[in-house]
Amino acid sequence: QVQLVESGGGLVQAGGSLRLSCAASGRTSSIYALGWFRQAPGKEREFVAAIGWSGLPRYYADSVKGRFTISRDNAKNTVYLQMSSLKPEDTAVYYCAADSLRVGTQQNEYDYWGQGTQVTVSS
Repeated sequence: QVQLVESGGGLVQAGGSLRLSCAASGRTSSIYALGWFRQAPGKEREFVAAIGWSGLPRYYADSVKGRFTISRDNAKNTVYLQMSSLKPEDTAVYYCAADSLRVGTQQNEYDYWGQGTQVTVSS
């Protein structure tokens, strides 16, 4: 089993930045892909970004390209999401996810999930 714990969420003004972290524990040697998803109130959970073991490939949702950057530190078993130029529509609960096989953009491609961290962007 793999456990994932997100941190770094909070309240920020539009145009500001936040960095989310997700620390993995347990059978971390089985992790290949790490991803971020988000769910806004009243909406479906959606893909944000994903990264492979070596740092490649990296995938981003069109809505965050050029503003968000995903990275990972395998020595710390941690994945990061650097978010810049934040917009009110980025407000959501952000979830970290892990998979042992592939870097995917769909929720059902990930086996392990964190509890989420709230990001609120005020206008």
